Amino acid sequence: MERTVRGLGADGPAWQRLFAPLADDFDALTEDVLRPVPHLPAHPVALARFGLRALQPATAVARRWRTEEARALFAGAAAHLMYPLTGPASSAVGLMLVGAAHRFGWPVARGGSRTITDALAALLAQLGGTIETGVRVGSLAELAPARIVMLDTAPGAAARICGDRLPGRVRRAYRGWRHGPAAFKVDLAVRDGIPWTHEGCRRAGTVHLGGTLEEVVRTEAQTAAGRMPERPFVLVGQQYLADPDRSRGDIHPIWAYAHVPHGHPGDATEAVLCQIERFAPGVRERIVGLSACSSTELARYNANFVGGDIVGGANTARQVALRPRMSFDPYSTGIPGVYLCSAATPPGAGVHGMCGANAARSALPYLDR
Repeated sequence: MERTVRGLGADGPAWQRLFAPLADDFDALTEDVLRPVPHLPAHPVALARFGLRALQPATAVARRWRTEEARALFAGAAAHLMYPLTGPASSAVGLMLVGAAHRFGWPVARGGSRTITDALAALLAQLGGTIETGVRVGSLAELAPARIVMLDTAPGAAARICGDRLPGRVRRAYRGWRHGPAAFKVDLAVRDGIPWTHEGCRRAGTVHLGGTLEEVVRTEAQTAAGRMPERPFVLVGQQYLADPDRSRGDIHPIWAYAHVPHGHPGDATEAVLCQIERFAPGVRERIVGLSACSSTELARYNANFVGGDIVGGANTARQVALRPRMSFDPYSTGIPGVYLCSAATPPGAGVHGMCGANAARSALPYLDR
């Protein structure tokens, strides 16, 4: 935390007063925040302390700081919500991300994120499981008999797969699930890396490009309303800084994605490059390779990315609190032995693995019965 606090100047002490206790409470908070909302809290004091701020709009929390730097730093973290930052509870994601950064840092998988998938697949095989890919499942009837079925799908897809076996109230909730803004992804090969004007960005694994708090708030509101911003919010990944083996000599892999409207059919490559160039003049001359993927292409690549929505649903206050429907067991589909475990379930996207872990805990009592 010390490096961040020093970089914030006059707002450093105020930043530390907010995030030092949050980092201290982080281990306890994860027991409560990463579970469905209706539960008996294990750490009620820590949860209440977090909740008083998490329920506020991100703009309200950000304005506790006076400098543009501190406000913009929090706005960038809060923008991971991919929804207007003026809404209730829009500060929660930013608080958890910054708290995690100060408590642990943001981890990087050696060799790329694919190594996480490979490790999980290897463990499953070791335990006697098998994986079949390249098959589209249209209904539960197409599956082999199983004691438990876990659907890692968007709610709408779960409704189609379950068909008439799904209780009516659950089917209506799943079909009414709202999806949010989309992503437009750009992968780059950059010689000598990105020449950021801000020295700190040259050492950061993740860089948020949005400008001031006010600019981030405006562009996120435009995106959620279905209008393509001239300068979209762009997230840039430079994980090679922590894992140099990803690079080839002086050629470094960079990935970036912009927040764009849901189902945006256009090419946002130039908007992404302009936003990077804005903070790193001369970067275009260093780019030796580029691959872009639009929101419609993302949806074809993964049917769960409905309209290019990579977070599993619009993060409205209602859908954050009651995802994917109002229920004490949000993972249960109402069909015995069939569970939903995607990012549409608590705690939502970004907390990788917890949706499935929680759904598994929900399914275990059924196996015992």
